Amino acid sequence: MSAARLHIDWIRCDGRGTCTELLGEVLDRDEWGYPLPRDGTARPTVPAELENQAHQAVAACPRLALRIVRWRQPDAT
Repeated sequence: MSAARLHIDWIRCDGRGTCTELLGEVLDRDEWGYPLPRDGTARPTVPAELENQAHQAVAACPRLALRIVRWRQPDAT
C-alpha cells in the first residue's frame, strides 16, 4: 500500500502561505508564512480524505514548490 505524502521544495518556497490555507489539516505556518508539517516530518502524510485538497494546494502554489509523492509502506509481516 502506498501513502500520499507532500513534498515541499524549500528552495522554491517563498512563504506565501497558500498551501497552508488550502491544507490546514496537514500544514501549519511559521511567522514568515512558510509551511510547517503538523506531523513534524519532512514529507507529511496526506490522509486519503484530504488528497483532493492536497492536489488543489499543489496546483495553487505560485512557486511550484509542492508535489504529491507516493510513499511505499512496507508490508506488515
